[in-house]
Amino acid sequence: MAAIIATTAATPADRSAHPARRSAVAGFLLALPPVVVIALFVGVPVILALAFSVGFTGGLNTVIAAVGQNVHRADGIVPSFGAYGDVFTTEAFWQDLALTLAVTVASTAIVVVLAGGIGLFLRLQGGRLARVLSVIAIVPLFIPVVIASWAILTFYAADGFLRSLLAQFGIEGPVWSYTAVAIVIGSAWTSLPFAVLMITSGLQSIPDALIEAARDAGAGTVRIVRTILLPMSAVPLVIAVTFTAIGVIGSYTVPYFTGPNAPTMLGVSLASYFTSYNQPQQSLVMAFVVFLAAAGIGALYVWANFRSARREGRI
Repeated sequence: MAAIIATTAATPADRSAHPARRSAVAGFLLALPPVVVIALFVGVPVILALAFSVGFTGGLNTVIAAVGQNVHRADGIVPSFGAYGDVFTTEAFWQDLALTLAVTVASTAIVVVLAGGIGLFLRLQGGRLARVLSVIAIVPLFIPVVIASWAILTFYAADGFLRSLLAQFGIEGPVWSYTAVAIVIGSAWTSLPFAVLMITSGLQSIPDALIEAARDAGAGTVRIVRTILLPMSAVPLVIAVTFTAIGVIGSYTVPYFTGPNAPTMLGVSLASYFTSYNQPQQSLVMAFVVFLAAAGIGALYVWANFRSARREGRI
């Protein structure tokens, strides 16, 4: 009798648990296909590339090890770091790394300042001019990067529009084609639309009541921006910074078309090592350097999401 009562008493809990289990299984099955695709087409190649960079040339790495030059092979199960030594002892690599980091910092700062200025102007001032600026800022989103890079290259060339215009007034204009300045301009051009959309949406989500209350209390525009708008839009701002920096640090098209031959950004350099110099191991070392730098930047994105989730009580 006691067993029957215990079974009957447990039945409602069991019945309520079944839908939760079915929901969990359904969610797992829905999430499984993209996870499998990422694991097969991203995870496995990354593992193979990491193994090849330290000298494990067997298995799926056999062909590329056979055709590649200056390949360092592991001694049994002992990895070889010869490829890392080849790269890290080359002065050109450190020059390329310095240029890559400098362009990334400069481009990200310019994008954040421009996007933040447009977002703040649209949030505080509004009007037709602010809407026009926000529309113009997302125009690069619809222009192919190759076309934009070529336009920047010709615009700032020695016989380009800028120098021709300034020459009409007796001014000798700068030549920025095939320089780091052209890379910064191109990177800022291609990265601005996403940053504008992200930062503007974050600022627009702040309630008007907070701004009006601050104004009623005598706060000026600078204080409103510093104490209300920027803190409450910190997460979108961090996301914009993160995605901009990651996009710039791993870019190829813009620095390839507009940048100098040497030093150049690591995206172009590692492609040259792989295709022109036929040194796949050394190119993979550079790729992992870019990956580690991007992972460090991506930590900001993870922190922003964690902060947002904790503030909303989801964790």
